Amino acid sequence: MSRPYRLLVKNAKQLVLICKSSEKFLTKEGIQNLCVIENGSIVIGSDGLIKAVGPAETIKSQYAEALFDKVIDATGMCVLPGLVDAHTHPVWAGDRVHEFAMKLAGATYMDVHRAGGGIHFTVEHTRAATASDLLASLRSRLVRMQRAGTTLVECKSGYGLELQTELKMLEVIEEVRRSLPINISSTYCGAHAVPKGKTVAEATEDILQVQLPRLKEKLSAGTLRVDNIDVFCEQGVFDLSSTRSILQAGKQMGLNINFHGDELHPMNSAQLGAELGALAISHLEEVTDEGIAAMAKAKTAAVLLPTTAYILRLPQPRARDMLDAGVIVALGSDFNPNAYCCSMPIVMHLACVNMRMSMPEALAAATINAAYALGRSHTHGSLEVNKHGDLLLLNATPDFLMQFLSAPYHHSATPSDLCTSPSALSKQTLHM
Repeated sequence: MSRPYRLLVKNAKQLVLICKSSEKFLTKEGIQNLCVIENGSIVIGSDGLIKAVGPAETIKSQYAEALFDKVIDATGMCVLPGLVDAHTHPVWAGDRVHEFAMKLAGATYMDVHRAGGGIHFTVEHTRAATASDLLASLRSRLVRMQRAGTTLVECKSGYGLELQTELKMLEVIEEVRRSLPINISSTYCGAHAVPKGKTVAEATEDILQVQLPRLKEKLSAGTLRVDNIDVFCEQGVFDLSSTRSILQAGKQMGLNINFHGDELHPMNSAQLGAELGALAISHLEEVTDEGIAAMAKAKTAAVLLPTTAYILRLPQPRARDMLDAGVIVALGSDFNPNAYCCSMPIVMHLACVNMRMSMPEALAAATINAAYALGRSHTHGSLEVNKHGDLLLLNATPDFLMQFLSAPYHHSATPSDLCTSPSALSKQTLHM
């Protein structure tokens, strides 16, 4: 017989709520002062949502253990929200291991791109792959991400660059959304590169006149769900004018603007995104002071990707300047064939070491702020009543942040096991 509550996690040494007053994001002083309950408990309802959170004695007095399907004693452990990966490219075939030697020899990202490698190499293999092969590899990658603590992940298309393959990728993402116990924010990224044999103008016209209209039909029919639209705004890829046209068209379809900008050159992408009301802009290694100010004013999130700067030997994103200016800073793994990282704890570690973020800043950037960048901070990113009950239990000392971020490879500093998340108890939890 079903009980009224699904899960009780009791007696946690530390219960890290992140937010205290339903904040949709954290900046400035708020991001330095995360909400933590000492010796706390949390109640998850039969619908997978958080019903109560507070001191262990208070929860004990209000909820008998007989009411729960499962009870976990978290004595000596730390509980925190499931991590949010705000930028990934997880659907592709082939690999680009051979390009690593080129990079070690000094080739830049655009050198590899112009030589037919990079995105174009992956496009060739992804076009040739079957949907079933793409689905199998995507499942494997998402399971690895979940084992490292990610419970909400953004997934892009972008290795098709033409209608059929872009739809194939989005349909694979949709299938996984329905079948795996992990939350997904789906992004159409048909403007990831200019296809071989086309000019920027021709590629833009194809997206506006062919790809987006067909995508709109599928969205209207309810056969596909897509949340965001993305463009790679960069020299030699899509210029500001083309980027503006594509993003505006997507916004008119109801998609959130969430795009690549100011990565290799200062393109004024940040200013464009702020003007268009972008939810988020990723990369920003070359963002200007004016761009930072514009994003702070517009409440456009900066999704910073320390793995990319690391593997491409790029300047580190100016995280400190953005934080000081009041920009909403989020983190993503940028998982792709070029930056193969499934672990948000490693991303957080790199953010602290290389971008000089504090540990509370990195945790907020990988939870509530990353959720905001995906339009999900009302349902994810903190442990508050009526949010999704996705949580991690860490076998860690009370100084969990120090363990979690300074030694991401150490077993005790990573999620002990996914049975500590309601997501693993029932696939339906993540679809409520």
